[in-house]
Amino acid sequence: MWTPEEIRRDFPILGETVNGRNLVYLDNAATTQMPEPVLEKMCAHYRHDHANVHRGIHTLSERSTEEMEQARCIIQEFIGAEYPEEIIFTSGATDSINLLARSLSFGLLKPGDEILTTEMEHHANLIPWQEVARRCKAKLRIAPITASGDLDYGSFQQMLTAKTRLVAVTGVSNVTGTVNDLSAIIRQAHMHGAWVLVDASQMMRHQVINVKALDCDFLCFSGHKMMGPTGTGVLYGKKALLEQLPPDRFGGGMVDEVRLKRASYGDLPYRLEAGTPNIAGIIGLGAAAWYLSGLGIEEIAKREKLLLTTAEAALRQRASVTILGEPQKRAGCISFNVQDGHCFDVARLLDQLGIAVRSGHHCAQPLLRAFGLDGAVRISPAFYNTTEEIIQTMDALDRCIRVFGKAAKR
Repeated sequence: MWTPEEIRRDFPILGETVNGRNLVYLDNAATTQMPEPVLEKMCAHYRHDHANVHRGIHTLSERSTEEMEQARCIIQEFIGAEYPEEIIFTSGATDSINLLARSLSFGLLKPGDEILTTEMEHHANLIPWQEVARRCKAKLRIAPITASGDLDYGSFQQMLTAKTRLVAVTGVSNVTGTVNDLSAIIRQAHMHGAWVLVDASQMMRHQVINVKALDCDFLCFSGHKMMGPTGTGVLYGKKALLEQLPPDRFGGGMVDEVRLKRASYGDLPYRLEAGTPNIAGIIGLGAAAWYLSGLGIEEIAKREKLLLTTAEAALRQRASVTILGEPQKRAGCISFNVQDGHCFDVARLLDQLGIAVRSGHHCAQPLLRAFGLDGAVRISPAFYNTTEEIIQTMDALDRCIRVFGKAAKR
């Protein structure tokens, strides 16, 4: 069994100082830090194997190809996919969703079809569907949230109809930490003949994901939220459905035969991966999944739940703090505001004390508006954080509260 103190040795950036204080990094819902095994794997590629993949027969190209395809198999196993070709590498969840949206707009979505998403989505799982609905003359429907921050399942069920072609839903809110009942959502959507896309960006460390058991049709996530590098991500899709998707990008690596006025495309996954990929990043993403698997997702989730519960209990003890939502199940993050203090000012003061948190609308403006807000402070611990860091953050928050209280009395 590992301890946070042991794990922290794997993350060199945690030894940094900010404004003369030891860094307390609590912005993991935005980007997690990378452990040494991931950094070493990427550096080893650049030092020893760096070459383009798939199109060369020389040794470096073959080694790079082997490492990249091994990463695909690691991700396949990590999320319980049936085939490695169901793993499409992208630059992140945003890219994954846009890939799917553009592909569906090439004739698979018809005028009058409906796309159903929710009020709690990250902009990346909302704006692409706004654009696709407009271009395809489809209808975008938005299921509301309740006052507690949970999905309004009654409204969601009523909005599902025979016209619903796709349901696009987050697994975990990046603002309130609300955990959606994906099994129920997917089962209900399938009863109406709809496909389901799960944005799993905020789920990857908080629960074991098995796409076969979940029975989602598509699932996406970003590497930088699961100890991998930025600029990496995955679109998973059931093989039979991916085979229906027209390519949305064209060029090298995705073709079978090219003539001057026509071309035929290759097999999955390559026909959806045009151009030179982020080879070192993908290799790093595979190393990150391997690292997390070695620690055990259940143990990681348990540790992060403890930290989040500790933070929530401490926040609730402070009368001048208002927490966003009270969902039935919360994971990953918690957002709040301080009386008399703007969220940007709170984050700036905490940063002066060495504590990194997120502030703003978190790319989820409709959700913030549902709470009557335009911004909030967000704390999102990872398994390398400690209870002592949570206590230190609350002590620093108390200093912020005193500063704002004095300013309000002037």
